[in-house]
Amino acid sequence: MSHKEHAWVRLSGIMGIIAPIVAFTCILFSIAYPPFSWTDNALSDLGVKEGIVAPLFNGGLVISGILAMIFAAGLLKLLDENIIGKIGVLVFALAALALITVGVFPENAEPMHYFASVSFFAFFLIAMLVIASSSLYAKSVRIGLFTLIVAIIAAAPWAIEFSVRFVPGVAIPEAISAVAASVWCVALGITMLSKTSQSHS
Repeated sequence: MSHKEHAWVRLSGIMGIIAPIVAFTCILFSIAYPPFSWTDNALSDLGVKEGIVAPLFNGGLVISGILAMIFAAGLLKLLDENIIGKIGVLVFALAALALITVGVFPENAEPMHYFASVSFFAFFLIAMLVIASSSLYAKSVRIGLFTLIVAIIAAAPWAIEFSVRFVPGVAIPEAISAVAASVWCVALGITMLSKTSQSHS
């Protein structure tokens, strides 16, 4: 890895850590403005509220999606020799693009918002399964098992919601999936920083 590639991977790793922080900071500040119900609302309901809430929520999604795409670009370089892993990262980049479009097309911009929202969760889950498979095949067992666990955690609340409808709204399954995605991004971002530090030394 050249010095330029090394710097890019390191920067991308930092973006992977920052992206969830931006997203959840904006989401939590948006939720602080009532009324919002975790059981009755969707997180996307925040994107059409009056005042500062809608631009804060939507802007946070757009910014974090852009940061996630930069993170994906560095991750793609890190998995340069793993074709299946690269496919998984490209699907993850599609999830990041879908996250941007969720912010660009809020809930009152149907059907674009619906397709963007479904695409984000679907692409993320597919990406996790592909990356987990490629990592396990390449004998990167720790990353592979971790990614597989993240995929299961991200999928479980949706499977339960669609089967027994445990809450009227979807904010809870959305939040659980988003937290799982965030933990994965932060963990992989730290891994990228660690690997670049080791190669640099």
